[in-house]
Amino acid sequence: MHNDPPPPSRPSFGIQGPVVAFTDPWAGDASDAIMRTGTGVPIPSQDPPASPSQFVAELSDLGADFYVHHVVPTEDDPAEMLRDLTAAGIDVVLGNEYGNINGPHVAGTNRYDVPSAVIRAAAEAGRLAGVLYDEPEHLQIHADQYRKDAHLPHFGQTDGMAAETAVAVIDATVRGIVSDVESAAGSTASGVPVLSEQVFPVMFHTLARAGMTPCPKVMKESFQPLQLAAALGASLQYGREFWICADLWGPDIGPWLTRAPGFPGHSPGEFASALRLAYLFAPDRLFVENIDVLVRHLGEGEFRRTAHGEMWREFVREFVPAHPLRWSHRDARPDIALVHADDSDFGRGQRPFGNRRATAPETSRSVFEAWHLLSHGRIPADGSCLHIPGYDFPRHQLNDIPCPQFPLESPAPEPTEMHGLFQPLRNVLAFDEHVDARRLAGAGLVLVVGSRLPQATRGTLRAQADAGATVAIASWLAGSEWSRTEVVGDGRWIVFDDLGDADLHEAVAPHLGSADRWTQRFGDIELRIEAASPTGETLEFEIADASALAVTGGRGIR
Repeated sequence: MHNDPPPPSRPSFGIQGPVVAFTDPWAGDASDAIMRTGTGVPIPSQDPPASPSQFVAELSDLGADFYVHHVVPTEDDPAEMLRDLTAAGIDVVLGNEYGNINGPHVAGTNRYDVPSAVIRAAAEAGRLAGVLYDEPEHLQIHADQYRKDAHLPHFGQTDGMAAETAVAVIDATVRGIVSDVESAAGSTASGVPVLSEQVFPVMFHTLARAGMTPCPKVMKESFQPLQLAAALGASLQYGREFWICADLWGPDIGPWLTRAPGFPGHSPGEFASALRLAYLFAPDRLFVENIDVLVRHLGEGEFRRTAHGEMWREFVREFVPAHPLRWSHRDARPDIALVHADDSDFGRGQRPFGNRRATAPETSRSVFEAWHLLSHGRIPADGSCLHIPGYDFPRHQLNDIPCPQFPLESPAPEPTEMHGLFQPLRNVLAFDEHVDARRLAGAGLVLVVGSRLPQATRGTLRAQADAGATVAIASWLAGSEWSRTEVVGDGRWIVFDDLGDADLHEAVAPHLGSADRWTQRFGDIELRIEAASPTGETLEFEIADASALAVTGGRGIR
């Protein structure tokens, strides 16, 4: 068995391996012979190589409980790595990104599966913490991201399929992957999480239903409240673990060491706030992508922490011990539940579930309008992340700089920032169209949008209204039997044709909370988040002990 799980007051912390800073400590030059990033251009290592012992010592100094290792597909003997990590008491998560980029691919897909022998060895060594699938939602929708020879989506071909059929194809493949990982891990490991590490806030529920563990990326190009509400809702609905990746690739530039355009694309201050945010959501595990921007290797085992590295070490060594958690992500409960089917659309409407012969249903755009409404208009009404028209990334200013000139000590004398961490939202969790009454319990407002809704779930929603909730449902989902607005039992059933409806806004307004605050409730604890800077790049936190009647006390966190 791998290490006993950490106590409830502390998630397990991890660091992902190098992609441009220096060669993989165990694969050596073989790791420079492949493409280790999704940039589309090879980026040679920038620092002298570090030996395995030097690298593992640095992981320990940075406070890593586990190491996220993307398997080099030409070097699949993990024995030396496992020996070194075991000596340091560090677990391993095995990732598939390098194989996705370079191959070999599973026949008929753009997907690399970590070899069973590698999984088995890590499990038998007692070090296996998880198997990570890197951005599988991205590679299902955008099948030609890395593989250019054919359109071969990550989990299977969906051309010409209706949404339900495409979901069934994905579901069957994912269940097979999860089963294969469990078989490879064998009796030496129990319930090894198979992670869906995602940049786009779609397919969390689809993949969690099939057995994957949601692992949202924070920072990156995300709207943080939307990203976390969707992933956490999926984790709770389907009983999965909840992991978070603090991904430093992003859109911005500034006066910090930069390894490649957008790497890092978030300031040290934003990174510090993002780490605190992720920690206070009390995940099972939290890791940073990547070590490249935490340290420079100067040679002979001498590492120098960057500004981002100082933020990470302060977080692990000082902030976490000073702020023990009294709650778990499993305690999260919604005051507002957003219910919608997954159409894998983040705003472009193209290739739903990888289907080139279709566009997302027009009704699926109501999901974006719902987030816009719930966030007091701060999340756009036409998409769920920054990968939609209207956003220009400052990192593009660095695209013409030749690779050999990196790393840059300070590509911009002042930060050029367009990404922040804050939008207001009041205790929102997102669930899919199969949600049951247990997950909706306690929600004062249930907002139902999207493209489809099973009859059984419609009955569950009606019962929630009868029990006292305000259920606001799109007219195309309400069904002929409940097609008009009315008082139902102790609650209300509100039918609307579009989310701009004035009566809908009047009914929803009392539930939305402050336009200056983002909150998430964990049992009787409420996490309160406010912007600490005009752009929302940095955050302030308050922990409030709440009862059904009133807030009884609060504790600020700076």
